[in-house]
Amino acid sequence: MSVVTKLTNRSRSRLAYSLAALTGAVALGTVGYSIVEGWSLADSLYMTVMTVTTVGYGAPRPLSSTGQAFTIFFMIVGVGTAGYALSSAVQALVQAEMLATFGARRRHREMSKLHNHFIICGAGRVGMRIVREMQHSGASFVVIERDAQKAAAIVERGARVIEKDATLEETLREAGVERARGLAACLSDDAENVYVVLTARDLNRKLHIVARAVEEQAETKLIKAGANRVVAPTIIGSHRMAQALMKPAVADFMDSIAAENLDLGFEQVEVAPDSTIAGRKLRFTNIRSDLDIVIVAIRRRGGEMTFNPSGDTVIEAGDLLIAIGRADALMELHQLALSAR
Repeated sequence: MSVVTKLTNRSRSRLAYSLAALTGAVALGTVGYSIVEGWSLADSLYMTVMTVTTVGYGAPRPLSSTGQAFTIFFMIVGVGTAGYALSSAVQALVQAEMLATFGARRRHREMSKLHNHFIICGAGRVGMRIVREMQHSGASFVVIERDAQKAAAIVERGARVIEKDATLEETLREAGVERARGLAACLSDDAENVYVVLTARDLNRKLHIVARAVEEQAETKLIKAGANRVVAPTIIGSHRMAQALMKPAVADFMDSIAAENLDLGFEQVEVAPDSTIAGRKLRFTNIRSDLDIVIVAIRRRGGEMTFNPSGDTVIEAGDLLIAIGRADALMELHQLALSAR
């Protein structure tokens, strides 16, 4: 962060008071010499600054006895004020640098403890929406944002942030990309997103990467760079608008699921090898009857997707169940899929 950003509120107040006092001293000296000696404002300001800075070139004009007395008084007040202002500024800057150093060390320790987390590159409109979704779900994540104001907004939300360039390899390493579960490249420039994807994929071959495509033609490049999935907000937005126009009931249903105030959502649940539901037909589980959860699709370990599976579909170990239901019921489904026989 910049030096001004790193200053604490107390340091800012002290620095502001010292600058105000110094300004007041300069104004006092300028007005005083103008009244006592009848000098012009330019000569009075010259004498004031020369006295405060202790340069001592000499008065621009001979001083009267009254002017000499005022100069003695102003030396005591002005030089003391200037010394206080300088010491306060140095103290504030040193304190800011110390806080930045300690903060960097603390952040490094926190990052080294992160495992199986998510990395969000960019905190623009798309990135901030992802941040809210992550916080709502309680996921562990870190944000990389080089803009100081956006980074400060993330800190206010209580999230981890690295104020650096996401396209740099050392930044991704600092965010723990080698230990991360997934990464979202949602910068506002397609070229930067491609570079982030290339670098992240080289550092972690197993990382699940979702990239934002600003322009539609960038989708192919992002896939070739190593992104598992590419999301183009313009395409999605136009599709939703067309759906809302031609199929309003479907659009209302999708909006109700996406609404944060509605306890309903989609979830993917992986079936453990020794789960109690592994090897059983869907109809013989309590997923629908007790949990009131609808299994929309099942993705097999080999990647085959079965939509709207029938009751005779056998659930196998390693399957991903795509389910829709209440949040508490989905949590129970997670436990059921992991529970041993």
